[in-house]
Amino acid sequence: MLGAGGEQVEAAGGGGEPAAVAPGELEAVTRYLYEAGHLKRSARTGWWFAGITDPETVAEHSFRVAVIGYVLALMEGLDPAVTAALCLFHDLPETRLGDIPHTGRRYLSHPPPAEIAADQVAGMPPHVAEAIVALVDDYASGRSAEARLAEDADKLECLLQAREYEPQADVQEWIVSNRAKLRCDSARRLATMAIDLSPDAWWRRVTGSPAGSADIASGARDARQRRR
Repeated sequence: MLGAGGEQVEAAGGGGEPAAVAPGELEAVTRYLYEAGHLKRSARTGWWFAGITDPETVAEHSFRVAVIGYVLALMEGLDPAVTAALCLFHDLPETRLGDIPHTGRRYLSHPPPAEIAADQVAGMPPHVAEAIVALVDDYASGRSAEARLAEDADKLECLLQAREYEPQADVQEWIVSNRAKLRCDSARRLATMAIDLSPDAWWRRVTGSPAGSADIASGARDARQRRR
C-alpha cells in the first residue's frame, strides 16, 4: 500500500514484540474505536432521495464493502487483506463530516480525507496512526491497485443494496450508475449476475424454495405502481 508521499506503507503490523503503548496513546486509540462506532448510527443519506425512509447505516455499508473487496481481490489476483482494510476504513472520515449526498457535494468543500484521518488518530502510537492515515489516503487517491479495487467494491455494494431496495422504491438509476462506474472485469461480471439474480436467491437455495428472480422484479413494479 502506498502512503501520501508514494512510499510503501504496511497496512498491518507484522511479527515481533509489540511496541509499548503509553496510557495517553491507549486513550487515543479507545476514543477512535468509540468514534468508529458512530457509523453504526449514521444513515446513508443518499437513499432518502430514492424514497427509502429507513436506509442502511454507513457501518452496514462498509461491512459488505469489505467482504466484496476481499472476494474481488482474490478473483483479481491482488492482496485481499489490504483491499479489505481499505474498504473497512474508507468511510471513517464521515464520523466528522457526515454522509454528504451527491446533491450536496457541489456546494460543500472539506479537507482531504487523509487530513481528517490525521485528526482522528492524533495521539495514537505513531505506527498505528500512520497505518490508518495511509489506508484512508490510498483509498481517496486511488494510487494502489488495491485502492482502485476497493472503489469498485464500494460501487458494487451500492448496486447490491439498490437491488435489495427495489421492492421499496424506484432505484434503477442507482443500479445503472453504479454499474457504469465499475472498472475491473470481476466486478462487472458480478454486477451482471447480481442484476439477474434475486437478492433472496441464497436463502431460497438453502431452504429449497423456488427461484425468485421474477418475484422480486414483480414486487418492485407493484410497489412503484402503488406509489403512483
